[in-house]
Amino acid sequence: MKIYISADIEGVAGIVSPSQTVQNGFEYETARRWMTGEVCAACEGAFAAGTEDIVVSDSHGNGQNILIDELPDSVRVVRNWPRPLGMMQGVETADFAGAFLLGYHTGAHHPAGILAHTSAGLLFTELRLNGVPATETMISAAIAGAFDTPVILATGDTDYVGHAKDLLGNQIVTVTTKAAFGRYSADTMTPKASCGLIRDAAKKAVTNHSNANPYKIKTPIEFEADFQRHIPAEILNYLPCVDRVNAHTIRFVGEDMVSVSKFLSFITSIRYDEQIP
Repeated sequence: MKIYISADIEGVAGIVSPSQTVQNGFEYETARRWMTGEVCAACEGAFAAGTEDIVVSDSHGNGQNILIDELPDSVRVVRNWPRPLGMMQGVETADFAGAFLLGYHTGAHHPAGILAHTSAGLLFTELRLNGVPATETMISAAIAGAFDTPVILATGDTDYVGHAKDLLGNQIVTVTTKAAFGRYSADTMTPKASCGLIRDAAKKAVTNHSNANPYKIKTPIEFEADFQRHIPAEILNYLPCVDRVNAHTIRFVGEDMVSVSKFLSFITSIRYDEQIP
């Protein structure tokens, strides 16, 4: 049995500020250890339930946050960017019994949640799939679903856990790592306590994985991106496959989530030079 893990950092216990999530920021090195600890705990729980193989995607920032020498020796790790499948790169490599979304967060359109954003917070104000506002969880679950892999565990703050259940159903196993007061403040449990809960939840999720169904999106998929500024929409409209909806918004239609993911990876990887008036 194989399990896939996509790990972000904003939903990890103890994380409350942007500086903790970026290189050279206050507590970043400590935050990396907390993130690594939660990934290790999830691996331990999955192995205890009979998992034989785990692929972990380091899906935050530069894709090189997890301290990989602290992971179990049998785990394989996806690192760095760009990647065609973004935060879910590697899910296409095997027949996985389920996927874990660890340390995730709410989307840019959500009014609450620690460090809420979608994909690239400085680039986008909102992303949509078939007209529905999309979060990183929706995008990740849909990519996993394209390979018939269900999301069976999700961890993050109170607002995120509510979103994950609304999107994927109450049968999904979740761990609430902290209660969000606002965008930058929370009542958080300690990393050790969080790891204990995640270890138990991972074991439960793997044990009951047969109860989960992959998250599927109707194809072809209309993808829309609202940018913070004009220039990205202007430049991307040069492509024949892109329509410019308005000053800040572009539309792309993909045959499936793989093509949508490749397009999203492209528009978040290229550089948009702009003279700010």
